[in-house]
Amino acid sequence: MQTVWGDDERFVETYWSDFPGQQVYSTFDWGVADAQGYVTILGRTDDVINVAGHRLGTREIEESISSHAAVAEVAVIGAADPVKGQVAMAFVVLRDAAGAGSGAERSHLEAEIMKTVQTQLGAVARPVRVHFVSQLPKTRSGKLLRRSIQALCEQRDPGDLTTLEDPQALLQIRDALALLPTECKPS
Repeated sequence: MQTVWGDDERFVETYWSDFPGQQVYSTFDWGVADAQGYVTILGRTDDVINVAGHRLGTREIEESISSHAAVAEVAVIGAADPVKGQVAMAFVVLRDAAGAGSGAERSHLEAEIMKTVQTQLGAVARPVRVHFVSQLPKTRSGKLLRRSIQALCEQRDPGDLTTLEDPQALLQIRDALALLPTECKPS
């Protein structure tokens, strides 16, 4: 590994500067060691959120939500929150879209999914909101665009979308967030 496309300074800053004074390459994976020395890999550092001082892997929250029988696909992101630092927000594609037809049905299903996470992972991991969409924004190669979802949740520009497979998916995220009352929106 010699450089990043002719930009040596950026290469060093991006991959070699996380631990000052040490020559350690950052893979952008996150783990913790317990008192016995066992290491638990939590996932990618950009997939780990900090909720009220608790480091949570979005993958674990997604797996918990996916265990609900109504869920086909899910994306969890951390959105900025003035009190907790970040809060988990979930975007869910249902196996049967008709399962969340009316407002009451949607609220009931959202509460069920939140309870599933709380039971399996604890209250700190429970998403602040569960939004139902028919598709998640992905690149043409199938990679989920978490950073773009997070940007929309935080009312920022979603960035470069040249690889977005279907623009409608990101519009659904934006529309789902627009339906929130102001007091429910993370800042």
